[in-house]
Amino acid sequence: MVNSFKNKDLVAKMPCKGANLSQNKFDFAIHASAEVDGIGMGVLTDGTPFLTGRGLASLCGVSPKQIQGIGYEWLSEVQSPRVTKLKELLGQRGLRLSEPYVAVTKPGFADFHAYQDTLCLAVLEYYAFEAGANVKDAAVQNFRRLAGQALRDFIYKEVGYTGVPVIEPTWKPFHDRISMVHNSVPVGYFGVFHAIADIFVALGEGGVFTDSSFIPDGSVGSHWSKHWVRIGGDNQFGCRIHYPRSYPPDFPQAMSNPQEAWAYPEMSLGEFHRWRREDYVGKGALKTYLTSKERQKGLPVGFAEKAVAALSPPAPRALG
Repeated sequence: MVNSFKNKDLVAKMPCKGANLSQNKFDFAIHASAEVDGIGMGVLTDGTPFLTGRGLASLCGVSPKQIQGIGYEWLSEVQSPRVTKLKELLGQRGLRLSEPYVAVTKPGFADFHAYQDTLCLAVLEYYAFEAGANVKDAAVQNFRRLAGQALRDFIYKEVGYTGVPVIEPTWKPFHDRISMVHNSVPVGYFGVFHAIADIFVALGEGGVFTDSSFIPDGSVGSHWSKHWVRIGGDNQFGCRIHYPRSYPPDFPQAMSNPQEAWAYPEMSLGEFHRWRREDYVGKGALKTYLTSKERQKGLPVGFAEKAVAALSPPAPRALG
């Protein structure tokens, strides 16, 4: 059983062909944390619940060195059977992590590794059922108790975290997609989904919400990729790279999770916003996309005009 718990940012120059990045250290802030019976846990400011390495080791009934070893093995060219299985377990949930933890800086304390709840559950499952001679009784008991959302809810309760907003059903698909891609783009790069979040919000405020049948970033990403090739973006700004992107489990697109999407150097963000304003919106690609959705009866008639007007820059005001 659980041990009687009681309440108490650098762009790398790389060759374009085969480019790949591991995530660098993030300076995440801690919203709430606690150490109960020697097990550290907490919640990051984005709402992600985590366990410390020692906390995860205790739940699994293994030594802290066993958990530390996962980090060493994760990016190895020759994957260990343990890491191979952990990645498989995560993949079954539509998840793919570039690293098994995030490095956290806490003022006044040594840096430490925060293992988010999804990874913790995969490690628990491994030591409960998949570790062969290393299967641990403690892992079996704790996995049965904490599977699904139970670990997340448990951490929230133990640290007194109440900052999880109630999401209206119409906004839920957008929020679910955000949670699936959080921190998936390597440091120094941006993904199209993140860069057009304001479009999703503007559409929602206009009464039109994205779901599995209406994904504007697909249209934007396709047009932007063609523009990138036309202008020789790799030569101008540095190489774009692929990163793993997954859709929420209730989206039909999740059947092929994880998928590869393009991540673009942050140096090109200015060009992206100029292109979006002057080309994608200004020259009619957005209206064409929205109008096609109107014809498919996925959007109300006349919405395309209103959306384009809302996303167009205001006319310059005369001085004097």
